[in-house]
Amino acid sequence: MQEITTMDQFNEIINGDQKVIIKWFAGWCPDCTRMNMFIDPIIEEYNQYTWYSINRDNFPEQAEKDQVMGIPSLLIYQNGEKLAHLHSANAKSPAQVEEFLQAQV
Repeated sequence: MQEITTMDQFNEIINGDQKVIIKWFAGWCPDCTRMNMFIDPIIEEYNQYTWYSINRDNFPEQAEKDQVMGIPSLLIYQNGEKLAHLHSANAKSPAQVEEFLQAQV
């Protein structure tokens, strides 16, 4: 999963024709670390998406704009629009993440 490091990169990625998933995280977040332990097989299974990560602490204005109030959060974007948002409270287990992704297919 490639990390987004600039707003230009973020905007280029979300404005594409393909659906992308961006995992919002922070280095100090224990739930983010927990998600890292189970996300790889999910990324492989849902490879119709390109997956990215972004550190919420580096982009607080964008996090606020996209209503990322808790982390980790998974957001799906396409053509510059946020299509779906898995809030942190519902992203604690592989089953919750997979249920969210199944609802998007």
